[in-house]
Amino acid sequence: MTDDAHRVLADARGARVFPAAVAEVGDRANVLWRDALGAQTFDEETPIDEHTVFDLASLTKVIATTTVVMHLVDTAALALEDAVAAHFPEWRGADREAAVVRDLLDHSSGLAARLVDQPPEGRREFEHDLCTMPLEYGPRTRSVYSDLGFILLGWLAADRGRAPLAAQFGALWGDSTLTFDLPSRARRRAAPTLPAPDDARRGRRLQGEVHDNYAAALGAAGHAGLFATAPAVGTFARTVLRAALGADGPAPFSAARVAEFTTRSTVPGSSRALGWDTMLPTSSCGTRMSGLAFGHVGYTGGSLWIDPGRDRYFVLLTNRACGGGSLDQMRAVRRAFHDALGDV
Repeated sequence: MTDDAHRVLADARGARVFPAAVAEVGDRANVLWRDALGAQTFDEETPIDEHTVFDLASLTKVIATTTVVMHLVDTAALALEDAVAAHFPEWRGADREAAVVRDLLDHSSGLAARLVDQPPEGRREFEHDLCTMPLEYGPRTRSVYSDLGFILLGWLAADRGRAPLAAQFGALWGDSTLTFDLPSRARRRAAPTLPAPDDARRGRRLQGEVHDNYAAALGAAGHAGLFATAPAVGTFARTVLRAALGADGPAPFSAARVAEFTTRSTVPGSSRALGWDTMLPTSSCGTRMSGLAFGHVGYTGGSLWIDPGRDRYFVLLTNRACGGGSLDQMRAVRRAFHDALGDV
């Protein structure tokens, strides 16, 4: 079983889907299996290991931003039914007045996935663009995965928590191997990525520097910017898994709050929960998880799936965005990887 999962990853590296990968599988209490293979780039021979740091990309949405929002809801600093317009003065217009904070979390606010043009440098201009751009659909009529909605959530969390998102997450979690701010020694161990062709940083390697160009422009952002090792993500996953199985954990990981945030949305056709995605046999989690599973993926090549029905979590971190394969290839690898671990 774990041999099959290792083979999936080794074959994917041989097919140049990613240069490096670290995987971890566990239950509510223990690590059951961990694997590391590859090197920082396709041209290097020095192997990576479990201490290698990866750019988590959109795993930031569920690990950092959703966690901070849960805490703000716990402390009554924020309510899920608050109107978005109550927090952003420029969010005005008949097409958007109905949008609430919950809609940003489950990707049903009407916002597009990304901007057409390059991002402005700094919050003021960026916020103006997001609050005044035409919505693609009416709030809660459908769900379209949106980085822009989570960028707004990051600012909202900073305003309501009266501290930057990174500082609030650091205070809640307190792990230097799961952080927006990598120490210089950790940067040298980070799995690198390469900027996208339309990124102004193209032509150089990004090591310990966020791949997403929006997060690069903004600093710590609600949609991307977190870095971690696979064991650090595993520690986070065990905390969430225990709460999903009914055991209250440290704030904000109470059983009730985690259940609320991992319950599938009622938005038509949506698999989204609050921050998290939920199990569909056609998704990156493969076909062998229970209907209780929830998780998320990241553009750079990472994923985290938690399955309370099996008392399991699955971490896979890669640096696909370092000259590796396509999103479709990475999705196929994730599905095969999770299916190979179906009996673990």
